[in-house]
Amino acid sequence: MNFWWILYIVDWVLFLPVAITVAYILFFAFAATFRTPTTPPKAKGQNRYIILIPAYKSDVRILETVNSILGQTYTQRNFDIVVISCHQSEMINMRLAQLPITLLTPNFARSTKVKALQYAILNLPQFKIYDAVILLDAGNIVEPEFVEQINDAFEAAGTKAFQTHRMARNRDTSIARLDTIFEEINNTIFRRGHQAVGLSASLNSSGSVFDFAWFKRNIMKIRSAVGEDKELEALLVRDSIYIDYFEDILVYDEKTRKVHDFNIQRGRWTYIQLHNLLSNFRFLPLAFMNSQYDLVDKIIQWALIPRTIMMGIVSIMCITLPFIYFTLALKWWAITAIAIFAYALATPDYLVDKNWDRDFLRAPLITIGSLFNIFRAGRDETGARLDAFSHIIHKLKHKTRNQ
Repeated sequence: MNFWWILYIVDWVLFLPVAITVAYILFFAFAATFRTPTTPPKAKGQNRYIILIPAYKSDVRILETVNSILGQTYTQRNFDIVVISCHQSEMINMRLAQLPITLLTPNFARSTKVKALQYAILNLPQFKIYDAVILLDAGNIVEPEFVEQINDAFEAAGTKAFQTHRMARNRDTSIARLDTIFEEINNTIFRRGHQAVGLSASLNSSGSVFDFAWFKRNIMKIRSAVGEDKELEALLVRDSIYIDYFEDILVYDEKTRKVHDFNIQRGRWTYIQLHNLLSNFRFLPLAFMNSQYDLVDKIIQWALIPRTIMMGIVSIMCITLPFIYFTLALKWWAITAIAIFAYALATPDYLVDKNWDRDFLRAPLITIGSLFNIFRAGRDETGARLDAFSHIIHKLKHKTRNQ
């Protein structure tokens, strides 16, 4: 096989998945333009909520989050705040203990968000009864009407799960602005666009709301060290539960400011996506047979090339191919133009400012680094699973000796 045949094969092996990914993004970006956010009607009564906030080395950010929730217009006796504070400073824990919240202080050797959530559920008093659980991250800020809006949406949605609109608290660096652009593009494509065609929205890592009984039962099934939101998403669609999206309910999230943190984050998300694809692909035939279109869509979504990596691939091909075989580069230029159009269509108007062009064009170069962090995320997950397995073996040995 000569060099040109190898080049053709490599070219098409890369181009086809990129083209499919771009087509998927363009379809839902276009669908989102036909969706107008609606405000749910006022709820007739007040449900009871538990707000869970895992906090790992977050310092003053957790205080900002708790204080924003304590200032709610919703009746305070109808919601409880639980902070799972792990590896925080003593001063922060002392200040949290003075607030009208429930403070849990586990000391995990390997702290993860899912461990914190499971710990909170296991340590809730049995007499406490809730209708729904709200998940927030340390550093999230909410408006005074947040829980009130959640209550209206919870009654109007008629489903056991929905996602609120997560927005950026800060856009003070080019990386933070880029992170904000990607977040809003995801909101448009994977939430508003999906909602427009009747498919389930995608969950985010915070600002999500679940029926309490469902969450209590299913959070204990999560074993992965990362990506608990996507595993919960998979469990919901496998149970044929629709995930709604409320664009007017805002959660302000602090965006990463450094290139290294940005790439680590993207590498971890890539691993999560691959993990979910491998975990759920076996359900695809039954999903088709049972008309579980949400599950089919999620599996297709997880099979797509991650958007940041896709941008890196098209950049490399557009730059290098003209010097090797000019004709092959034409289709890459075309698909790049379509991808940029789709991203531009999915970007909210408020983000298109004097910095937009410069920040967006930096994306391919910055996000190529995320490829090198996929292995790190996979290594951490493998280590967590091996630790759990070793702990089980140790308990079995101890039990056998006692007998």
